[in-house]
Amino acid sequence: MKHLQDLPSWRELWKHFDATKGLHMREMFEQDPERAQRYWLEVGGITLDYSKNRITDETLELLFKLAREAGLPERIKQMFHGEKINETENRAALHIALRNRTNSPIEVDGEDVMPKVNHVLHRMGEFAHEVRSGEWLGYTNQVITDVVNIGIGGSDLGPLMMCTALKPFGHPRLRMHFVSNVDGSQLRDVLEKVHPETTLFIIASKTFTTQETLTNALTAREWFLKHAGEEAAIAKHFAAVSTNIKAVSEFGIDTANMFEFWDWVGGRYSLWSAIGLPIMLFLGEENFIEMLNGAHLMDQHFANAPLEQNMPVLLALIGIWYINYYGGGSHVIAPYDQHLHRLPKFIQQLDMESNGKQVTLDGQPVAHETAPIIWGETGINGQHAFFQLLHQGTHITPIDLIASLEKRSNLPGHHEILLANVFAQAEAFMRGKTPEEARAELTAQGLAAEEAEALVPHKTFSGNRPSNIILMTKINPRNMGSLIALYEHKTFVQGVVWGINSFDQWGVELGKQLAKTILNELTGKTAVQPHDSSTERLIRLYRNTNCSKTEGC
Repeated sequence: MKHLQDLPSWRELWKHFDATKGLHMREMFEQDPERAQRYWLEVGGITLDYSKNRITDETLELLFKLAREAGLPERIKQMFHGEKINETENRAALHIALRNRTNSPIEVDGEDVMPKVNHVLHRMGEFAHEVRSGEWLGYTNQVITDVVNIGIGGSDLGPLMMCTALKPFGHPRLRMHFVSNVDGSQLRDVLEKVHPETTLFIIASKTFTTQETLTNALTAREWFLKHAGEEAAIAKHFAAVSTNIKAVSEFGIDTANMFEFWDWVGGRYSLWSAIGLPIMLFLGEENFIEMLNGAHLMDQHFANAPLEQNMPVLLALIGIWYINYYGGGSHVIAPYDQHLHRLPKFIQQLDMESNGKQVTLDGQPVAHETAPIIWGETGINGQHAFFQLLHQGTHITPIDLIASLEKRSNLPGHHEILLANVFAQAEAFMRGKTPEEARAELTAQGLAAEEAEALVPHKTFSGNRPSNIILMTKINPRNMGSLIALYEHKTFVQGVVWGINSFDQWGVELGKQLAKTILNELTGKTAVQPHDSSTERLIRLYRNTNCSKTEGC
């Protein structure tokens, strides 16, 4: 395979970096009146302004060359054709099939997957209609008022993020709850808020064996039966998203209310599948389809637009420019909308679980940085917390500023203040403040020359800090679908250029394996096994603390 450091454009970009790293964006804008117009792209209801980046036309030209030399156009075609690009698991990566609104055939192992996709989508729609309309009744013939989704990772973060982001579109009767943490306090807090007669539980686990999810599910089942009494009532209050018919049936769930998905759907790419059942219950089938439509729009753009006008490709390559050349080891997601406060965590999993890899596709150690650390918070809160580091810290930390042009509330003046901050922060990151400007400002405030001079270094901002502005015309199901697909494809592009597999996640396995051994030691089922001295001491501390309470200790 092609390794990044062996590509001619990789070396050309290093020469270009050495020649341009001292350029300041302030001068770039002054010398190029057309910069903003040229570094601007609109796709559907999403606008990207990428002009406030430390790039020139030559930078972009070389980055596009790098993408082509890395085989990006070919890899895009392979993904859309259902080829098994997840090579370590011998699977396709076909989340794009879940929102293939044209229904054009997509084959895996010679079988068109679209009939199965549409069948599950139709069943989800029927189920959602029954719950939302009030036709679905609990064991005491009451309508459902609360939905509790029990899952973890992609089975939790995607539905939680979408239901939170699109809350204004939700059913007024339904209250959504999400449980992922095996720490019993999270489930306990939810169960204290809901009533068994009016609560529907969705257990999301492909294998129906995930320890954290099954622990929470069994506890919820026990809680429910204490009130309902008869196991037959479980069928009225539990549904499953899984492929394990036997385990689902043994749990007591009617398999008519089990919704499947497939091994070519990765967890962090799964909100478009049956994993999105909570989203459909909350938003309704029509809005869920709109979400799929928005994602499909971005899919078609990604598959067909030339690299130079391709939004996911642009975001990905600009990110590579900072990660691999400037040493920018982290990236901030800052949405300026309270309902998007879960978006940074969702993108964190999407990016870091996909591209946090240390070997290339052929098993060789990577010779360059891969995924950045993704972090963030709503922008307004971030301004009064970590933006100080972004403005005057020693790190190069690109930031995505995400906002809606349409007002989300009818409170006068609020949205204008919000957007003023978005635009002002991006300008401040880019411009900075020179010592001369700081000195003039302090002098105008009436400070004595000596006092002003002492403050000048502290009031100076170097600027030249990169940011992207991503604006949605409005925050609705269609545009949210496009936004998430945008980040999915950005992640894929970076993985292709780095020569890694963005669709496996072997790194989550080791800790799980060790936890099984340690769990038996903590509960006294087995004696303490040989570990490092630190782990052994921690286990013995727990046993000594809880010996009188732990059966078999």
